[in-house]
Amino acid sequence: MAEYNSLEKIRLQKLEELRAEGVEAYPTRATRTHTSAQAIAAFEAGEANTVEVKATLAGRIRSMRPKGKLSFVHIEDGDGKIQLFLRVNEVGEDRLAFFNKMFDLGDFIEATGVMMRTKAGEVSRHVHDFKLLAKSITPLPADKDVTQEDGSVIRYATLDDPEIRARQRYADLAVNPDVRETFRKRAKLVKSLRTFLDDHDFLEVETPILQPLYGGAAARPFTTHHNELGQDMYLRISFELYLKRLLVGNLERVYEIGRDFRNEGVSFKHNPEFTQLEFYWAYADYLQVMELTEQMVSYAAEQVTGSTKVKFGEHELEFKPPWKRVEMRAGILEASGIDIAEHKTAEALFNAIKQKQPGAAPDPKSTRGKLIDFLLGEFLEPILIQPTFLYNYPRDISPLAKSIPGDPLTVERFEGYVAGFELCNAFTELNDPLDQEQRFLEMGRDYEADDEEAHPLDEDYLRAMRYGMPPNGGFGMGVDRLAMVLTDKHSIREVLLFPALRKEEFGE
Repeated sequence: MAEYNSLEKIRLQKLEELRAEGVEAYPTRATRTHTSAQAIAAFEAGEANTVEVKATLAGRIRSMRPKGKLSFVHIEDGDGKIQLFLRVNEVGEDRLAFFNKMFDLGDFIEATGVMMRTKAGEVSRHVHDFKLLAKSITPLPADKDVTQEDGSVIRYATLDDPEIRARQRYADLAVNPDVRETFRKRAKLVKSLRTFLDDHDFLEVETPILQPLYGGAAARPFTTHHNELGQDMYLRISFELYLKRLLVGNLERVYEIGRDFRNEGVSFKHNPEFTQLEFYWAYADYLQVMELTEQMVSYAAEQVTGSTKVKFGEHELEFKPPWKRVEMRAGILEASGIDIAEHKTAEALFNAIKQKQPGAAPDPKSTRGKLIDFLLGEFLEPILIQPTFLYNYPRDISPLAKSIPGDPLTVERFEGYVAGFELCNAFTELNDPLDQEQRFLEMGRDYEADDEEAHPLDEDYLRAMRYGMPPNGGFGMGVDRLAMVLTDKHSIREVLLFPALRKEEFGE
């Protein structure tokens, strides 16, 4: 059972009184005719001709100011705020007293009346009648706007603890309009990505979230068990292998926007459950995908922010194509002084790192691929601020990509970077079933059984490939990271409505 504080107990007492008087504190129906913005727009459109605008509004009470025979109230709905003007002449003395006594900040109210403009010039609702729509038992975190001498406004809010905001997103949204705007922008981002791909003749599809095998990425899966089938199942870590099966079935351009799940660490840019966009494009290669990517992200930036120039922290990012292109080997060499092509074994590369970068601390048990990832993350990635494509990756860290003709150790792969972190990943996809089987086997030999980089041998996927898969280019992007950049947020928690958190302990 919940333990109520003193303020909550006062509100619970009001709730009892309301019910004793036959007032329904949580009625089934509301009869709103206008949002706040619609009502204001209708009033302003007819104001010059003194057209009376009658409307019924509904929203949450955000401020109350009783003043004798008057009460000034601000309510907030999905469109914004509006003032309610309650006067004893219209609502009656008893009803005004009832309002002042029984209504609290946070309550939802329905108010009927006519629009007006106060002496102070504020468009308001002259209330003739009202009713309670929902009683707020727990007070919302208070906020206060203070106007400075220079005219600027500073908002002081009690809900500024990142942990509490993430755990109680409902309260965060209720008191912080900028948070609501962040998630409106996120929704606009997803819509813009979908529109762009639809307009380029891609078909949106849905693939299984619950899979008998996991694959398509280097990550540790979440495991569950299907009782009826009597087998372990996995939450997907990627859409890739299922989407490429569709290419075998002559669906030439496919994409999916959905959730992936990876049983890995939590950081400012990682959440175990995240939104991914992947597409696969028959008869295209990584260079064509690269061009489409910069067009798509530029389009999304413009749709969400109104410009291809986006402020992110101290940087102004320019997403307008073409983006900078850097060959991976050359980029690591310039950033770290180490030429990865000269060190063909894990031992040799480890020794080179210790010699050239004595302050670095790679894991001596790492594979060559992981050591290359270490160099990338430690030295090159942090300096890739403006949108940049890093291309041509070593084969040993890209088991699903096609090798560059004449260079079997390097694959046609690129990653897009912005603001110092990876945004997307793409390949000219491997479509040779024999080569693919060999690479799966190599992965099994190179990694321990419980290593997150290990790929299980997906016999069904290999069978699909043996039917014949067209040459194709594939792409994957974390939508949450792009949302961070386009909303100038520096933690993935801020663009996730309900991020993964440790279980909260409640009192008995």
